[in-house]
Amino acid sequence: MAKAVRFDRYGGTDVLYVADVDIPSPAAGEVVVNVKAAGINPGEASIRKGLLDAVFPATFPSGEGSDLAGVVHLLGDGVKEFSEGDEVLGWSWQRSSQAEYVSVPTGQLIVKPPALSWPVAGSLYVAGVTAYAAVRAVSVRPGETVVVSAAAGGVGALVVQLLGVKEAHVIGIASEPHHDWLRSHGVTPVSYGDDLLERIVALVPEEVDAFIDLFGPQYVRLAVELGVPRDRIETIISFDAAKEYGTKAEGSGDASTTEVLAEVADLVASGQIEVPIAATYPLERVKDAYDELEKRHTRGKIVLIP
Repeated sequence: MAKAVRFDRYGGTDVLYVADVDIPSPAAGEVVVNVKAAGINPGEASIRKGLLDAVFPATFPSGEGSDLAGVVHLLGDGVKEFSEGDEVLGWSWQRSSQAEYVSVPTGQLIVKPPALSWPVAGSLYVAGVTAYAAVRAVSVRPGETVVVSAAAGGVGALVVQLLGVKEAHVIGIASEPHHDWLRSHGVTPVSYGDDLLERIVALVPEEVDAFIDLFGPQYVRLAVELGVPRDRIETIISFDAAKEYGTKAEGSGDASTTEVLAEVADLVASGQIEVPIAATYPLERVKDAYDELEKRHTRGKIVLIP
């Protein structure tokens, strides 16, 4: 038997619990991974609350989680890409990664670079490929100015660094406690609040070339008011606003390939970007982990350690 996060109905963090379940058996083309770290993400909280029921309905009892990193424990028939004992990272599309063991198709795993810690590797998939998709969507060129909302969050911290790799001038919207971190990564910080448009304009010598929204529809509207071309406004969360204004809304589903994940992992392993870890929690404290996540004030990733 093994431990796994479960919930039996939609609701707040109080519906989460840790259950004893059978260790899965791998199907053909799958491996069972002994999970060492599993990141948590806002989308998972929204699914648990029932906010995405029309798009991602839950079947109860439901597991939780996409991100994972761990050690290959068992091989399914026909698996030649990995061996037992290999260290891997990747994702599950079965809402099952927040557990001690999970069965995963080999096409959703890559070898973990030795330089990555378990918490970093185990929280890289959702934030990494989402950030990659968002940056790719705005087609940034060296020297251009890009504004990013929620610039110090789990995805934002990677977005601003990926933009830096592309030699963009980045303005990051974030609360004051995160400004020093943003400055240390070459980002010009600006606080939330009144007169945000005017304060951004004061920071930009000519015009804002692109805008990446990671927080909410008010920032899509702000981008339009700043005069950013609609095809260079990207949101990962404000889908109704994207339809209303004709902007882009690309996310993890648009970049969920092992090639993209490997590229992001190599950037982290080589030190070109970092993945801030806000906190780690044992699996038994899953409620506390999601409580912290849902405050929306952390810098970087929150990770469960089974």
